[in-house]
Amino acid sequence: MAEISPRKRIWGWFFFDWASQPFYTLILTFVFGPYFAAVATEYFMGTGLAENVADARAQSVWSLGQTVTGLFIAFTAPILGAFADNTGRRIPWIVAFSVLYVAGTWALWWTMPDGSTLWLSLIAFGIAMLGAEYSLIFVSAMLPGLGDDKEVGHISGSGMALGYLGGVISLFIMLLFFVEQSNGKTLIGLDPGFGLLDPAMREGARFVGPFTAIWYIVFMVPFFLWVKDTRTKNPGNTRAALSELMHSIRSIARRRSLAAYLASSMFYRDALNALYAFGGVYATLVLNWSITNIGVFGIIGAVSAALFTWLGGLADRAFGPKPVIRFNIIVLVVVTAVIVGMSRKSFFGIPLAEGSSLPDIVFYVLGATIGAAGGALQSASRSMMVRHAHPDRPTEAFGLYALSGKATAFLAPAMIGLVTYLSNSPRIGVSPLIGLFILALFLLRWVKAEGDRNEWAEQPS
Repeated sequence: MAEISPRKRIWGWFFFDWASQPFYTLILTFVFGPYFAAVATEYFMGTGLAENVADARAQSVWSLGQTVTGLFIAFTAPILGAFADNTGRRIPWIVAFSVLYVAGTWALWWTMPDGSTLWLSLIAFGIAMLGAEYSLIFVSAMLPGLGDDKEVGHISGSGMALGYLGGVISLFIMLLFFVEQSNGKTLIGLDPGFGLLDPAMREGARFVGPFTAIWYIVFMVPFFLWVKDTRTKNPGNTRAALSELMHSIRSIARRRSLAAYLASSMFYRDALNALYAFGGVYATLVLNWSITNIGVFGIIGAVSAALFTWLGGLADRAFGPKPVIRFNIIVLVVVTAVIVGMSRKSFFGIPLAEGSSLPDIVFYVLGATIGAAGGALQSASRSMMVRHAHPDRPTEAFGLYALSGKATAFLAPAMIGLVTYLSNSPRIGVSPLIGLFILALFLLRWVKAEGDRNEWAEQPS
């Protein structure tokens, strides 16, 4: 068998971001999330709740699904990562979790518009999210082997930028050919699915599940062809894997930079994921946007993300990941404050004229900004984790990274759900994210710009 070149291996690694991004673009944020919110609202209104209360319940249920799934991922990811590092095999795990991903996304087709399958759909979403997030952990753990510290940030940014481009193209396809508007036609006036899908049953919007699954199957082919495992020199057993994991966890307390980074990233990633997850829901419930409008919003955000994530990778290569992380957190604090201060009727308390387009214009700008800042932030975060990872145990390190990101993954959705429930306002419900971003910014001050990977050698075993 011909040897795979380093360049081809990097391109194979890039294709994971391209293949998996539609889960976050189409499912989590711009198509399925808003569709689920609308279905859930109708379901709760059918139980006798007023529309504003039903809106709040819909947002709370959407947060519940992410909370439960996130907690499960949090406490299992480091263990799986330790096992994978001890065997040196990650590809079999990626295959297994890819099966979960495809099954879960495909099952979203059965999210019926009358809400009769609401809870089953939430379970299917959770299964898809498990597959997506677990696969991401194992793929991210391959990043240190693709280049040195100078190149890792640029590689991470380029891969994520390519992923966002894939998200844009997949969203274009869904809006142009499948998602029905209120008139039963797609954005360009076609019958959904070229006349094969029933707009009355919202089959165009529901097709987002099978479409996302097919996209993943097709575009993961280059990954599996060009990316291969590099086995460890002395693979250990299960007991050794758990022992080394416990040693890694105990060592965090002695490594101030790693501890501060895991804590900081825990809060800012939680807040950012909530912005992604609730952005489309907010547009549906607060601004009364259609899925088509939200899709356009998504395209703007994804194009911006693709460009600025690539630029963020260049900035990472020039200045390191820490300044990139700090700058983009500040941007997201401002964005979230504007979201909380804006409604269809007012802007930071200033009344707007009836039918004013200002909220729509502002939210489009915010969408582009969230895409830009969020993409660059996530790319730099992967790069910073590489600078804190044990050279021989990167999957375990990214498992701990996932633990820090998911251990409190319930926090932002739960806070949004609680504040939304108490205020009966999806807009006010987003306000806790400001505090999470500011807390993350404060903790970042103790993170070493160069990381602390070299301190592994100083830790007693």
